[in-house]
Amino acid sequence: MTKAPQTTPILYVLFVLMVIMVLPYATVGEPRAQTIQLFCSLQREHNSTNFAPNFIAAMENISAQMRTRGFGVSIVGTGPDTNYGLAQCYGDLSLQDCVLCYAEARTVLPLCYPSNGGRIFLDGCFMRAENYSFFQEFTGPLDRAVCGNRTRKNSAFQESARRAVLKAATDAQNNNNNYARGELQVSGTKDETAYVLAECWKTLNANSCRACLENATRSVLGCLPWSEGRALNTGCFMRYSDTNFLNPIPGTGSSRGTVAVIVVAAVTSAIVLVVGAIIGAYFWKIKRIQQKRKGSNDTEKLVKTLHDSSLNFKYSTLEKATGSFDEANKLGQGGFGTVYKGVLPDGREIAVKRLFFNNKHRAADFYNEVNIISSVEHKNLVRLLGCSCSGPESLLVYEFLPNKSLDGFIFDANKGKALNWEKRFEIIMGTAEGLVYLHENAKCRIIHRDIKASNILLDSRLNSKIADFGLARSFQEDKSHISTAIAGTLGYMAPEYLAHGQLTEKADVYSFGVLLLEIVTGRQNNRSKTTEYSDSLVTIAWKHFLQGTAEKLFDPHLMLQNYLNMNVRVEVLRVFRIGLLCTQEIPSLRPSMSTARRMLATKDEQLPTPTNPPFMDENTMELNDTLENPQKLLRYGDSASNASMSHSSFYPR
Repeated sequence: MTKAPQTTPILYVLFVLMVIMVLPYATVGEPRAQTIQLFCSLQREHNSTNFAPNFIAAMENISAQMRTRGFGVSIVGTGPDTNYGLAQCYGDLSLQDCVLCYAEARTVLPLCYPSNGGRIFLDGCFMRAENYSFFQEFTGPLDRAVCGNRTRKNSAFQESARRAVLKAATDAQNNNNNYARGELQVSGTKDETAYVLAECWKTLNANSCRACLENATRSVLGCLPWSEGRALNTGCFMRYSDTNFLNPIPGTGSSRGTVAVIVVAAVTSAIVLVVGAIIGAYFWKIKRIQQKRKGSNDTEKLVKTLHDSSLNFKYSTLEKATGSFDEANKLGQGGFGTVYKGVLPDGREIAVKRLFFNNKHRAADFYNEVNIISSVEHKNLVRLLGCSCSGPESLLVYEFLPNKSLDGFIFDANKGKALNWEKRFEIIMGTAEGLVYLHENAKCRIIHRDIKASNILLDSRLNSKIADFGLARSFQEDKSHISTAIAGTLGYMAPEYLAHGQLTEKADVYSFGVLLLEIVTGRQNNRSKTTEYSDSLVTIAWKHFLQGTAEKLFDPHLMLQNYLNMNVRVEVLRVFRIGLLCTQEIPSLRPSMSTARRMLATKDEQLPTPTNPPFMDENTMELNDTLENPQKLLRYGDSASNASMSHSSFYPR
């Protein structure tokens, strides 16, 4: 056996020594993802069907920009449903810390729903979304100072803080990046310093930036003599403190350290190259092993498998079947694509979902849907016939369901009459059966993430089938994992998922509960502002439940007065109550889908009393939002100095 060379351990030791010499001068950042204040618009969204996907798309667009430059803007949609978004990290954050801060911001901002906009200030970044272009705004009625009231400072600190703030404001105006930081030691002391940060949003011109910083300066200096102050302005942010909140400037260190690094790097450059090659080979080997472990989940392998399988359709075949995707054959449109009716050469009617994507994220959605749907089969799930992934765009082929989706019936003044209570109950039970199968199928357990009336399709006999697995996520042993991306439809998303990213099967249970209330009442929870009721359906249902007047909400199209048997009314009321049980704020109190199915099927089972739904004050029965008064702000912590969020943050998407 050949003896191994002895140089590798020596090279490794020298490399480690070099790294140790460099480490004392490395800087470690802090994302400062604590929420200072959240402001929500007074106006509600115009059309929830368009608002939700536009908002989510805008956040995704900004997310990609934040990863590369710490700043992002996005415009998605048209007319009053357009979503204008802006996010920016403060200049002392690294890109890595910036992404973490943005992840927190986009987690909290959806709490403003159903407002059509809002803005959030964190200690490390800012984010705003509206339905109009606000990019040039630099002042507004919500501008304010938030003062930390921990300590009253002496006159020496006040003078130093004042000078530091004025200098930072001037420097930020003159810097190309609209950002400045400052540190000024307090006169007559050795260990006391005033720390300052000032920054304008990058969409402002020089004059607007100057005006905003001047306003912010006057505002934040009003916090003196307190030890800390922040100016939260429409076009800029400013902060001073007696505590060093600033991240270290990359590359700072003593000259001795710099010389030492240069010398070591020069002397050992050859060694580093050798060690780097060894380490590179090691990680290449690890990566190869990981790729092998991925097996069939690897995208490239999945593409090849699909192409070679019986699931594969030629693009030209589907293009011809849909009349070149003629608008007359359009069945509907969702967040992941447009669906068209088609007829194959053998006469079979099909539904073709046309997906457009130019990046890996959208491609992953496609392969995710194909992989998941092809592995499940149930009478209450839409059947996947195949796909096409070889043409200019990717296509999914489903069985054609002539009656389209449930929302076209229960929310339609004329079609609603076609669904009496018996048929609606069959649809409810079919949907429950499908969800139980998804959650408890031993082979591939699935959380759908987007259960709603428009994703419940009806066949020729009005039997229900769950559709649109584009957002579906498989889960195994982990019962409470943190989602890497918030996806779904606002109004149907469970509060713990929307606010914390916590995704379990109870998120589907919540959506199912909303669906039950919609079927019973004929009202849409995700309503537009033109409807006659302003509160969400869940809120209205809860109020009527407490008042004992639930029957007032029952859909008049049910024509319950024609039923001589009172058991029908009792059954409708029971389903209403199960809907409230499924939409309880605390996930652990919601039943599992199998339990919900049993409650629906077993008419004599005693039901527990539901607790309040999310975002509800038990005493006032008012939504915990800021729609009534712009001065009622969502605040976290007793003061901005110790602001903290009660929920867990999750990593960016």
